[in-house]
Amino acid sequence: MISNKMQSLVANSSVIRAMFDEGKRLSKIYGEENVFDFSLGNPNVEPPEVIKESIKDILDNEVATYVHGYMNNSGFEDVRTTIAEHESKKHGMNISFESIVMTVGAAGGLNIIFKTLLNPGDEVITFAPFFGEYRAYSANYDANLVVVEPDIDTFEPNIEALKSAITPKTKIVIVNSPNNPTGVIYSDAALTKLAEVLKQKEEELGIDIFLISDEPYREIVYDNAEVPCLLKYYKNTIIGYSYSKSLSLPGERIGYLVVHPEIADFGDVMGSLNVANRILGFVNAPSLFQRVVAKNLNAEVDVNVYKKNRDALYNHLVSIGFECVKPQGAFYLFPRSPIADDKKFCEDAKQFNLLLVPGSAFGCPGHFRLSYCISYEKIINSLPAFDKLIALYK
Repeated sequence: MISNKMQSLVANSSVIRAMFDEGKRLSKIYGEENVFDFSLGNPNVEPPEVIKESIKDILDNEVATYVHGYMNNSGFEDVRTTIAEHESKKHGMNISFESIVMTVGAAGGLNIIFKTLLNPGDEVITFAPFFGEYRAYSANYDANLVVVEPDIDTFEPNIEALKSAITPKTKIVIVNSPNNPTGVIYSDAALTKLAEVLKQKEEELGIDIFLISDEPYREIVYDNAEVPCLLKYYKNTIIGYSYSKSLSLPGERIGYLVVHPEIADFGDVMGSLNVANRILGFVNAPSLFQRVVAKNLNAEVDVNVYKKNRDALYNHLVSIGFECVKPQGAFYLFPRSPIADDKKFCEDAKQFNLLLVPGSAFGCPGHFRLSYCISYEKIINSLPAFDKLIALYK
């Protein structure tokens, strides 16, 4: 009875979620402490205490019918103004509240962008490895996802391959930095070249190409690394941000878009994003948490917890023979599989109660992803299992 499109989406549903469910099954058999689930990017660091305090303060002191009531589809104007001022200061730009749309997390933000910009048959370009849901989001609007092959030595955007991928049907290029699944932060040099290619292709083909920067991991960075702001490189840019990772609030589904003030057809784009929020069923981002995040724009979680996990896991895996680009941000490792068949490798890992995600789920076979946002104790206890796993191939 379900639609043909949904039949396809159900058949190809997330391997990450499937692995997460497998973890629950194995935990019932072997005990949770003996199963090492690296599948899901669910933050294990608690939200800052100030979040709880802000919730109480808002509920105690603000007008309930206002806090919980309807507002502009794009969000409370005072919240958007506060965020615009924060973004302006952070990036040294002049951004007004009119450039901000509050969204139901990063996923809601990407979907209203796609609804606004895409016609059936348009093309969305992304760089492998990529977050697998980009394919489903593109399909939602009958667009085609075009995957640019990876540079597996650095996992920076493959600029030469991008040049060949752009066609007159290209409408969107989407980047994700710090990247899921590699943890790589795209460099200034790579982004400069990317912007140059897009400008050249716009002029050559007589089209507008929109650059979407998916940034839920922007604040999760290590070793004093900096995440470049895409707004400074290219005017047809929209940033999608989320507090799911930066404040450990994935279940609250709260984020926002920042639209470059010089984007093509600014008024039409903003008006369409506003309407898309409503007709896709979001209506507006959760009202309470709009007000909560506006009070906590400088709050942060302790990223040193993730760094400690990264260092322990990365150092051990490299020491026993795995090849891996060291992540600069996010909370993932993306090592090369010791065999070409990454799916078989992840199946083999289950015999040691290791739950890993094959790289093919991210458009990059021959690798696998580990999400290290779990307890440090669990990571240390998992290391002997990795020793046994790699011994299978020596």
